[in-house]
Amino acid sequence: MTSRVDAVMDAAISEGKIVGAELIVTRHGDVAYQRSAGWFDREAGQPMIDNAIYRLASVTKPIVAAAALAMADRGLVSLDDRVSQHIPWFSPRLKDGSAAEITIHHLLTHTAGLAYNYPDDPAISTGLGATEQSLKENFARVAQHPLEYAPGTAWRYSVAIDVLGAVLAQVHGGTLEDAVRTYVTGPLGMSETGFFVADRSRLAKPYADGAPPMPMSDPQPIVGDNGTLMFSPSRIFSPTAFQSGGAGMAGTPADIIRFLEAMRNGGGGVVRQETVARAFSNQIGSIERDPGQSFGYLGAIVEDPVAAGVPSAKGTVNWGGVYGHSWLIDPVNGLSIISMSNTAVEGCTGRYPKDIIAAVYSELT
Repeated sequence: MTSRVDAVMDAAISEGKIVGAELIVTRHGDVAYQRSAGWFDREAGQPMIDNAIYRLASVTKPIVAAAALAMADRGLVSLDDRVSQHIPWFSPRLKDGSAAEITIHHLLTHTAGLAYNYPDDPAISTGLGATEQSLKENFARVAQHPLEYAPGTAWRYSVAIDVLGAVLAQVHGGTLEDAVRTYVTGPLGMSETGFFVADRSRLAKPYADGAPPMPMSDPQPIVGDNGTLMFSPSRIFSPTAFQSGGAGMAGTPADIIRFLEAMRNGGGGVVRQETVARAFSNQIGSIERDPGQSFGYLGAIVEDPVAAGVPSAKGTVNWGGVYGHSWLIDPVNGLSIISMSNTAVEGCTGRYPKDIIAAVYSELT
């Protein structure tokens, strides 16, 4: 697996779409493709290094979700638990003022009625921007806003996994990092992934989309699919910013592929096989999402590849991270892919990840 995938990476870099990138593809447990390309620091003339550390953005989400599933397997929480049972300060109401019961299941599936933008309350942080607030301080503010819809009746990408992180920290006792390390990253040996930077010299320099992409400022506004996103590259170093379960971790391609492969192989001893099977299946019923896709507990689920316009098989789980990443697990083809870049948002929702995936599948045939 070389020529077609190489061509996509090379073109994206030479055309100024992506500054630097890494890609790992595994097939039936073996590494089928691994490459670093482009620039780790373009201005310093430093080529992309192998196994750099990246700000993960929403690649954080499946790791935190897996921690919740692992804790549920151990009877520490139930997916049917009301969120307010664990964090009583989080009890947002519906628009008519009536009470609403949000469960952990609703948080995992983004069917809780929450949003990702609260423009009338600029003090609210959604995990990417700078903040000095604790989880409780920040999300108690979110709880003062009415829900967008009754829990379980619609799907909207949101701060739900951040709220889930607050639940996990409360139940476990300590920080969200403590919970994630206890149930997921520690057992899987993901020693360079967490709410910290394991080696600052290997932290990829972040770039913002442009012609060409430019080094991120701090703060850095970028227009994305959910409106204008405010990035703060220095947030990962803040000792006071809350640990964002939706966007706050940093990590390496080697650690992330280890996680993806653990989930593909039935949980890797971290989550029960039957729980992973549930996570890899439609958990939102007939609620409308993108064409051909539903949603499970770790990411989007391909239900109809033709309608979804993707080359992957039915049952593929996929998502990304807005700092420039994309991943998928295709159980039918025994395939896991982690594409990481230092370019937001092209590396997440632009043509680049779509072309990478198309090239990988064309190599399979």
